[in-house]
Amino acid sequence: MKAVIPAAGLGTRLLPATKAQPKEMLPVYSKPIIHYVVEEAINSGIDDILIITGRNKRSIEDYFDKSYELEFMLQKAGKDRYLKQVRKITDLADICYVRQKNLKGLGDAILSAERHVDGEPFTVFLGDSITQSEVPCAKELIDVFNKYKKSTISIREVPKDKTCSYGIVDSTNIKGNLYKINDLVEKPKASQAPSNLAITGRYVLTADIFDKINQTEPGFNGEVQLTDAMSKLDELYGVKFTGKVFNIENRIEWLKSSIDFAMDDDEFRDDLIGYMKSFL
Repeated sequence: MKAVIPAAGLGTRLLPATKAQPKEMLPVYSKPIIHYVVEEAINSGIDDILIITGRNKRSIEDYFDKSYELEFMLQKAGKDRYLKQVRKITDLADICYVRQKNLKGLGDAILSAERHVDGEPFTVFLGDSITQSEVPCAKELIDVFNKYKKSTISIREVPKDKTCSYGIVDSTNIKGNLYKINDLVEKPKASQAPSNLAITGRYVLTADIFDKINQTEPGFNGEVQLTDAMSKLDELYGVKFTGKVFNIENRIEWLKSSIDFAMDDDEFRDDLIGYMKSFL
């Protein structure tokens, strides 16, 4: 199964840091956001990846490409640890790129992948969302898809007063963490939300989603919403995710995510705790 990673957005809520640098390339602790996303795809058994980019996103391609000059300098300086890290990035996966020429929403971005997936089911990983769990979020979806052969999305509980920031589902529990999706609503007010189960940013979609996207009229800001297109699918399942999700959508979430990952590093955890205590 192939992976599609939309990464064409402007990242306006993280300006000015994103003025000349893609949001997906901002570091979360020790690695760019998109590095974590690609790693999840690989850990889910996927090594054919398409990243949908836009103007001013060339640094994403450069990051996953081979850097002869850097490798030469590291090797010459005897910095073998860093040399190994740099080479590992280049060897992560086979990555292709296509540009979304006009920023017309997530649905339109996914449409850019139609030729690459060639009629087969495919996974979607939002390029500004990191998940953390024992079993990769996307792997859970792939396992469910392999059983039911229907489009499957990841969902999770969010505070009721935060539903206006997410796509929210109306669903029926089948068993355990498996749900049948009845309807999807993009960013509803808390009073109008059908539940507090939000779309997480991981999907397994069948190729008929492209027809549904083409049938979907642009909505707010002239954007074609993937949520609206998925609501047209004949059948859709949801898997409730219980791991951690980091949506790097603004400065505070970006900062929180870096702290969270730093706390997982035994080398620096104690120093970080001591530093934070100095402010409390």
